[in-house]
Amino acid sequence: MRKFIFVTGGVVSGLGKGITAASLGRLLKNRGLKITSQKLDPYMNVDPGTMSPYQHGEVFVTEDGAETDLDLGHYERFIDENLTKYSNLTSGRVYWNVLNKERNGEYLGQTVQIIPHVTNEIKEFILKNQNETGADVSIVEIGGTTGDIESQPFLEAIRQLALEVGRRNCLFIHVCLVPYITGSDEFKSKPTQHSVRELQGLGIHPDIIVARSDKEIPKDIREKISLFCNVSPDCVISNTTLPCLYEVPIMLHEQKMDDVVCRELGIEDTKVRLAQWEKLVSYIYARKGEVQIALVGKYVKLHDSYLSIVEALNHASFVAGKNVKIKWIDSDTVTPESAPKIFEDCAGIILPGGFGMRGIEGMINACQYARENHLPYFGICLGMQILVIEFARNVLGLKDANSREFNEEGKHCVIDLMEGQKGVKKGGTMRLGKYPCKVKKSTLMHKAYASDLIEERHRHRYEFSNEYRKQMEQAGLVISGTSPDELLVEAVELSEKENPFFMGVQFHPEFKSRPNKPQPLFVEFVKSCCK
Repeated sequence: MRKFIFVTGGVVSGLGKGITAASLGRLLKNRGLKITSQKLDPYMNVDPGTMSPYQHGEVFVTEDGAETDLDLGHYERFIDENLTKYSNLTSGRVYWNVLNKERNGEYLGQTVQIIPHVTNEIKEFILKNQNETGADVSIVEIGGTTGDIESQPFLEAIRQLALEVGRRNCLFIHVCLVPYITGSDEFKSKPTQHSVRELQGLGIHPDIIVARSDKEIPKDIREKISLFCNVSPDCVISNTTLPCLYEVPIMLHEQKMDDVVCRELGIEDTKVRLAQWEKLVSYIYARKGEVQIALVGKYVKLHDSYLSIVEALNHASFVAGKNVKIKWIDSDTVTPESAPKIFEDCAGIILPGGFGMRGIEGMINACQYARENHLPYFGICLGMQILVIEFARNVLGLKDANSREFNEEGKHCVIDLMEGQKGVKKGGTMRLGKYPCKVKKSTLMHKAYASDLIEERHRHRYEFSNEYRKQMEQAGLVISGTSPDELLVEAVELSEKENPFFMGVQFHPEFKSRPNKPQPLFVEFVKSCCK
């Protein structure tokens, strides 16, 4: 019988439900179980694709092109499985689907209500994800905090689903804050008690309580939570803040959380194989020294806007053997005059994706500084387009070179819409998800991937204009990656003689990086920065 684990949060948001869910997924996978993960978000957007990074953090893109919550990145990195469009659901998508069914007459004239129509839609989505993946265990995180008005239909749906599949096949995990009061030098369990009572009032009785804190929670406090929240003492798990998030599965395993989950769900108690994960953590702590890399972006005030890039740099640092320290640079602050001071203590520059005109000239200045001072440069999506614009302006001499995104009437738009995109509504012109890329031999790209054909994920609208392709190649820009039919440019670089690492890629390689499988381009970039 298929099994479901539902992870809810209490007291405050931002507790790390996603890391808890992802870590549990890793433990269960290492017991030989097939795992899938899912995030149910209560906000009314249809998906996070149009949300400001300052509101939501990065948009994570799946292989099949779904724009999703950043927690899916955590899931993929921990359980090492590619998730799909069925892995993220929002209230907006739920109501969109329900209203379309109503307009199409699928409810046969019924009065459409939260129960059963909205809750049925949510349940169908949860079941669809498990059916599509064939998973033994589905781990489903409910976004938000218990008590929020907008999350109630999701909580009601999982209550109903537990009744339908049987409580033996369904497990509820509640992640709660246990605050420490410095004035009285004590932990307080009352917020957790109130949150659990709120959840019980909705018909959901947690089987496991994960107590989040910055310090280790004493045994007497865990016993108090057990007594007042009606769970067994070994079902109260302490989740303490750690220096490295990849230690969390080991911490949870040491408290036998995976044993308890298997016992409660009636899953055969097989031995967990954590040797490889423990070896990974040992590599993390074996790093010596530090290399500073500048991340020049539009949204640096919220570091979660670039979460997958930060993690990909960390994964690469495990291989390089040096800690990566990120210097966060708002692109608006980079001018030809300020660049030498800004980058004087940096071993490389990474320029990530983004949309809109703000900060573009600062990005171009950063790219020019890297090229002229032989500093490793890695441009991702918009970062590649900036590389092309800078090269056109300062090497080809096209001083007004730009992207059609930033100057619709520009004369030299080296980044442009393709012919088939013109006149199409913006939502229909995005290139999303996995696409193949043919890699040119004897290039840095080929050295990194050691393959003639790769597949990477995209999230962009504008492309390298083929009108300037020959001109740029003659001036020394190497086109190292294209679509298989060679119509679209996917990667550009300068020769290693000119710069140890100077590359731009139209795709987002950070989305496929894993702690145990660092992304090849990030590894080469970090290695070049360490030299």
